[in-house]
Amino acid sequence: MDEKHEIGFIGIGNMGEIMVPRLINAGYRMAVYDKDRERQAAFAEQHNCRSAGSLGEVGDGVDFIYTMLPDGHAARNALVEAEDGALVKMLKPGSVILDSSSCDPLNTVKLAEELAERGIMMVDAPVSGGVNGARDGELVFMTGADDETALERCRPVLEELGKHLFVVGRTGAGHAMKALNNYVSGTGFLAGVESLVIGRAFGLDPSLMVDVYNVSTGRNFASQETLKQHVISRKFGTGFQLGLMAKDVKIAGDLAEELGVTAPLIRQSREVLLRARETIGFGVDHTEALKYWEKLNGWTLDDGK
Repeated sequence: MDEKHEIGFIGIGNMGEIMVPRLINAGYRMAVYDKDRERQAAFAEQHNCRSAGSLGEVGDGVDFIYTMLPDGHAARNALVEAEDGALVKMLKPGSVILDSSSCDPLNTVKLAEELAERGIMMVDAPVSGGVNGARDGELVFMTGADDETALERCRPVLEELGKHLFVVGRTGAGHAMKALNNYVSGTGFLAGVESLVIGRAFGLDPSLMVDVYNVSTGRNFASQETLKQHVISRKFGTGFQLGLMAKDVKIAGDLAEELGVTAPLIRQSREVLLRARETIGFGVDHTEALKYWEKLNGWTLDDGK
């Protein structure tokens, strides 16, 4: 994609507010839109980019839309439903929509088919790496696309934002891969937190437990990056909401059921996260899930049994 082209970017949240400036610094002109209009206006003024007055305005004069939204419902609403479908109506045939939201892959397939009827191509490219990965330009993209031309138009943009770009299959495959990755990550995190609670009840030092994990076969992302830094310390500051982790694991569990796959562990992981979300809250940091176990047991990890 020519660097003089303008990108319409929808979703100036924790990730989008980092990604857009990186693209501006790379030479792209940006039109931004967020449901929080005050946040959008302040962001656009700070970064000298176009603040779109409506979703229709986002698509006015651009042929490349980037969505970074919480879930598939928000993405679908922005693209084809809100304002009587103003955004998609503004886009010309041949336009590309790049979606880095976390979505149900089967719904992504349906949405891509609807867009294709208008001559609009869609690439799903969800990310792993979180806020720190976005800030450092080290995100991992898992992409799915039916159209190689569309994928190649997205590649320069994605390369400005990340260090790894995996083409994992057809449209929807990126979202399937993201959900399964977060299932593995989330379940490892749950196991880590639960193990600390059990160990503490026995009299083990949680911090020492993590040291053992990290030089043993129990090592995983949670043991290396979150258990000491955010759970034991009670800083709870990874920037990734508990509700979003629960949502991602639910997508993976629902996908297994829709495909007719018997997967008992993913059902258990999904249910624990959904109960923790209902108990502790959607918007809290996911590491605060510790408080779910503390509430169940009636004591804190600091105090012990």
